Amino acid sequence: MPGPLCPAGRRGGSRLPPGMRRSIGDDEQGYDLDLFCIPKHYADDLEKVYIPHGLIMDRTERLAREIMKGMGGHHIVALCVLKGGYKFFADLLDYIKALNRNSDKSIPMTVDFIRLKSYCNDQSTGDIKVIGGDDLSTLTGKNVLIVEDIIDTGKTMKTLLSLLKQYNPKMVKVASFTLVLFDSLLVKRTPRSVGYRPDFVGFEVPDKFVVGYALDYNEYFRDLNHICVISETGKQKYKA
Repeated sequence: MPGPLCPAGRRGGSRLPPGMRRSIGDDEQGYDLDLFCIPKHYADDLEKVYIPHGLIMDRTERLAREIMKGMGGHHIVALCVLKGGYKFFADLLDYIKALNRNSDKSIPMTVDFIRLKSYCNDQSTGDIKVIGGDDLSTLTGKNVLIVEDIIDTGKTMKTLLSLLKQYNPKMVKVASFTLVLFDSLLVKRTPRSVGYRPDFVGFEVPDKFVVGYALDYNEYFRDLNHICVISETGKQKYKA
């Protein structure tokens, strides 16, 4: 069991514990569900809480600082990859806006949105579909920050980068919450990876199917605050 952590929110002990890096080990056990407020309709559908909301917010704040340092001084077009990226996108931009208000250095920023689809149930299909987004020609000559929820094999992101390249942006950086790999919050360690890594990464995680914080399984679980591991019961219950 990991060290003590305040599960309910960001305050009072939710800081990243000493020695706990952004890379989460394959043997990480996570947190018992009964330590957290989990919606009753998901009570039997999750194995454990993997990344508590407080840790998500602290890591996102740090990523905002890294982005300001790496892209500061230039107008940025923040491109949100829907649907899974919307929570990370909103929280990340809130932290960047706070830095803009409270520091000597600030970045003009505009936003745009694109929607991609590559999953059926818990498997990446390899068939990348762009099913949303405005006119990408507006990105020509701009500094673009792609904000993604999770990078799995990396194929989807490489496809998107190839698409954006056609519009000749000045610079493209990716932020991902979870690795599997861009500015992505998560990056996943998987043998299926094509080797792509984002510029800014929240957490690198093992090859487990995680949900919550807008990450979904067939559109369910986006309403969880924490990132959790789905159970086999949950996969069968919400299977397409």
